Amino acid sequence: MTNALDKGRAVTRRLNPELESVLDDRYGALVPDFAESLIEWAYGRHYARPGLDLKTRQLCTIAALTALGGQTGPQLKVNIEHTLAAGAGRGEIVEAIWQMAVYGGLPAAINGLNAAKAVFEAQDTSR
Repeated sequence: MTNALDKGRAVTRRLNPELESVLDDRYGALVPDFAESLIEWAYGRHYARPGLDLKTRQLCTIAALTALGGQTGPQLKVNIEHTLAAGAGRGEIVEAIWQMAVYGGLPAAINGLNAAKAVFEAQDTSR
């Protein structure tokens, strides 16, 4: 294991402890080591960097995925869950998404708000 993989696993334990196994189950047969590579690179080399706290990094991720548009819906929902786990409130998430109306356009922001609404409703239903 590399240092970055260890760091990535530490980050994902906080955000979504099952992420690596879910990714491996879903993509491992197609791309061996996909899950480990993603955990090492994205979480270990980017999310674990100093300079921004995890909540801020997650809010940035939500903003970027929102601005990219509707094709990122599944990743946006996962990252909304991660952002909540990192300590952001629902209002902060909504504001990050809404801010992207200026940069990604209203359709992108509406898609983002729909993703947030779905995540929030699923959480409320499971309680």
